Amino acid sequence: MRKWLLGGLVLLLVLCGGGVAALVYFFARPSLDVRADFEHPLKVPPLATSTVDAQGRRVFDLRAEPGDSDFGHGATRTWGYNGAYLGPTLRAHRGEPVVVNVRNALAESTTVHWHGMHLPAAMDGGPHRPIPSGGSFQAAWTVDQPAATLWYHPHPSERTETQVYRGLAGLFLVDDDEPAQRALPHDYGVDDIPVLVQDKEFDGAQLSMSGRFGSDIGVLGDEILVNGTPGAYLDVRSELVRLRLVNASTARIYNFALADGRPFALVGTDGGLLERPAMTGHVRLSVGERAEIVVALRPGERVALRSVRALGGDLESRFNGGQDAFDILQLRAAATLTPATLPKTLVRIPRLDPAQAEQTRTFEFQGREINGEGMDMGRVDAVVVKDTVEVWNVSNGHGTPHSFHIHDVQFQVLKVDGQAPPPELSGWKDTIFLEPRQHYSVIAKFADYADPTTAYMFHCHVLKHEDEGMMGQFVVVERGQQPRLGHG
Repeated sequence: MRKWLLGGLVLLLVLCGGGVAALVYFFARPSLDVRADFEHPLKVPPLATSTVDAQGRRVFDLRAEPGDSDFGHGATRTWGYNGAYLGPTLRAHRGEPVVVNVRNALAESTTVHWHGMHLPAAMDGGPHRPIPSGGSFQAAWTVDQPAATLWYHPHPSERTETQVYRGLAGLFLVDDDEPAQRALPHDYGVDDIPVLVQDKEFDGAQLSMSGRFGSDIGVLGDEILVNGTPGAYLDVRSELVRLRLVNASTARIYNFALADGRPFALVGTDGGLLERPAMTGHVRLSVGERAEIVVALRPGERVALRSVRALGGDLESRFNGGQDAFDILQLRAAATLTPATLPKTLVRIPRLDPAQAEQTRTFEFQGREINGEGMDMGRVDAVVVKDTVEVWNVSNGHGTPHSFHIHDVQFQVLKVDGQAPPPELSGWKDTIFLEPRQHYSVIAKFADYADPTTAYMFHCHVLKHEDEGMMGQFVVVERGQQPRLGHG
């Protein structure tokens, strides 16, 4: 009876002039408010094993492979690195030469992109260098950037969303000798915890990519996995716990907050620590963004990390998941906690000077295009001179959420709609959320590596948009060189 009444109401609205708007509203799924039972201890990805070769390089091995995982629905077909789902945490020190041997045991080609890493274009793992099924690739570079929470994931042409959604992702932690790294919680898996957050949709036991009606950004799942764990809880034994938050979803935007409204300290973003802790009640992360937060706990208490509404209240926001809410992770403090103190200052961040910029470029994201053009791997969208500074003005020209990610460099945000950036955008970034019709000005230095034959990418990190062509490429050259793509 209710079905017929609703159908009659929609028909009446159509006849009265409501038309398409009435039908859209009728089919829109209500915003989600998902509560978890917190029944499963949080899995912490193991630190990857490594060796040091005769050249003094730290060597890791990764194998992309299919497997089966249990997320509470039975045996789910998944993909992972060195296992059925996700991958181990790679860890290296600033100044250390590293080698990663990647083997592809999938039935299709893939790549591995080192998201946030400063490295030569030929090692970056973009779509130009696919690893065929059964093939392998060796990435080698010297780690040369501040300590940070980076991650790795596939970046093949037109298949990134599917491969990441099936489970291909992992952390890459960079360490350095800054005293702040030791002053913060730093015992991996004890008080320094990776938190890779993903949403999933299931059809029976299998992952579904059917997507939400009306959504223009890809899969929006109704279940949350943290490090591959549904309904996760974490036992905490210290007064302070450091959570390395990674939005490893393919489309969803998260707005992390503690359920009781207490503030926490934001200490780091994509490219490393902030100059000082910033107390806040929430931190919003678009796809691919990271944040390091420190939460203070009292003995014996329990508090949930949640994702609350991330976007405004309009209908498009509702379709794109911006009003959904989820339980993410419950923190369970022991009866006795190890004392800990949050440092007042962290690191010094040298500021890039816009007056020193050699180029200023403008990029508008709209539809599936950047500046009115879709991705063309034979086209160079920007030629950048090595060791120069550039300002990029980046905007979202319509009502669909996007994100902006640039390979190789970490940038600083100069302005957001003409205003100074908030504390959460005051540090090094490689990915930012492009809210509808908002404008950002960012500055970066393109240092160290020039290769006229190989491009780096910049793109929307909503992976459906990336796969559908919302991507461009730039080549870094020595002064006077011209790009020669495909001639390496």
